[in-house]
Amino acid sequence: MSQPNMRPSIQAPAAVIMIRPHHFVVNEQTAADNAFQRTPASSDQVARSAFDEVTKMAGDLQKAGITVHLFEDEGKETPDSVFPNNWFSTHAGGHVAIYPMKPENRRRERRSDIIDMLKHDYRVQDVIDYSGLEADGLFLEGTGAMVLDHIDRVAYAAKSDRTDPIILERFCTHFNYEPMAFDATDRNGNAIYHTNVLMCIATDFALIGLNCIKDPQRRQEVKDRLESSGRTIIDLSHDQIEQFAGNAIELQSPEGRVLALSQTAFDSLSDQQKEEIELSAKLLPLSIPTIEHAGGSVRCTLAGVHLLPRPQ
Repeated sequence: MSQPNMRPSIQAPAAVIMIRPHHFVVNEQTAADNAFQRTPASSDQVARSAFDEVTKMAGDLQKAGITVHLFEDEGKETPDSVFPNNWFSTHAGGHVAIYPMKPENRRRERRSDIIDMLKHDYRVQDVIDYSGLEADGLFLEGTGAMVLDHIDRVAYAAKSDRTDPIILERFCTHFNYEPMAFDATDRNGNAIYHTNVLMCIATDFALIGLNCIKDPQRRQEVKDRLESSGRTIIDLSHDQIEQFAGNAIELQSPEGRVLALSQTAFDSLSDQQKEEIELSAKLLPLSIPTIEHAGGSVRCTLAGVHLLPRPQ
């Protein structure tokens, strides 16, 4: 009999899409509401470092048994293209969603060649495109705005300008999720811009900064909902959230499930937290310090493929 983490989990995709930027730079249009951003020094050096980090990260994931579809971005108009999880997501049953983005220069990240690859290599039944809602000032930035429990069908969402409740409800109706929205702030009282810096849901555990949810009743409701799904709660401190410990993603390899996270995030976890994670998923730290200057980490760089492959 196989070990539990060897069995495929709908929560943990076995394939991901990554974008390798050739002219990476921190996006000025997102700085206003992303407190995780830092401005590095030399842009040429930063671009080279980011290119190298994505190259090594893709190689490390492939060595771990994860299928990586690596696309190039040779343009200079899309500074955040390295974070594709914000503009599209894929779902069991052959469904794809395309999302409306708040920063204007992020809307250029949407690529037909990626959707075409998905249709060619995987079973895609339909593509639901919400991007037209940008004209109405309504935004829902994909699996940055929502952290999805694919097993219990819950969409957790921290309220922000990038997570509109109207589209959240519409998405949940189309894709059969229960919306669970809440207010979340960092230690300085700033609204957390994307839910996926606050929490990560894996098959058997959830990493979450419970202290970021200020309302005690809502905090308990979120905790109870996660625990009712049978998951172990691994509570993250404000320090750990700032080190991107919540910005992780569980993936399925032939040898078992792995938790992909940054080296920064890995270093912030306690020995006890690492032991709890490794009861069901092997930790896979990936070093992307330059990319983290842009306010996102490993989870943001990986768009999971929750689709069945077509026979080739």
